[in-house]
This record gives sequence, C-alpha cells and structure tokens, in this order.
Amino acid sequence: MALDLTGACLAQHLDACDDLPAETRRQAMLARVNAFIDHNLGDPDLGPAEIAAHHHTSVRSLHALFRQQGESVAASIRRRRLERCRTDLTDPRMRLRPISAIAARWGFLRPADFSRAFRVAYGVTPRELRQTALRGLPMPNGPR
Repeated sequence: MALDLTGACLAQHLDACDDLPAETRRQAMLARVNAFIDHNLGDPDLGPAEIAAHHHTSVRSLHALFRQQGESVAASIRRRRLERCRTDLTDPRMRLRPISAIAARWGFLRPADFSRAFRVAYGVTPRELRQTALRGLPMPNGPR
C-alpha cells in the first residue's frame, strides 16, 4: 500500500494520474479522504458533501469509495469522533473539562445526541466511563 501511495503521489506531481491502476488511485483517494476527515473531526458540519467538494469528486463517488470499506462516510466520522471523545474522557489531564466541552471539541454539539451515541458504541455513558477511568479501574472494551 505504501508503494501504491508513493506511486500515486509521484504520478500526481507528474500529471500522470490517469496512468495509474484504478486500485492505486482508489487507495490514494481513500488515504487523502481519511486524512482530511481526521484533520477536520472537530468541525460539526463535516459531512459527505464537504468532503466530496474538497476532493473534487461527487458525493456518490465518495459513498462508493467507503462502501468498499464496509462503513459509510457518516459512520466513519461518528466512530472517529467517539474514539477521540473516549480518549479525552479517560485522560487524567482532561478530568476538569466538562463532558459537553469534550463532545463539542469533536463535533458533537448536542450533549443528548453525544451521550446516546456514546452509550450505543461503548455500553456505558460518558460519565460512567470517566468515573471508571479516574478510579483506575479496568476500562470497558472498545466499540461494540
């Protein structure tokens, strides 16, 4: 995969992207999209339309790219945001930061929506996870 990405990068600089195999182009696009998502997780407006526009592709093509990964664009964004929130909630340095502020930092503007999504993903509320982490108890497993 690293070789494919290197080839795609070189091809882009040489204006020879059309000469690359379709799978190499797909992997390179997926890597760029994933990097963009990770970089912009805190933007509450991050969604398929913004991602597609930034990468000069259609929303339909973006969904097709993710379909091959077995996870929708929206599900990928939600999972990554929840992972970042979980990391922050278990970080002792963040213990004084309100849970709602952590959620907002990663794009969840409505605390009730965040709490519900977190509980579905991890089987505990954000508050329960934080209390468990601060007491030094074993953490619940990752996403269900």
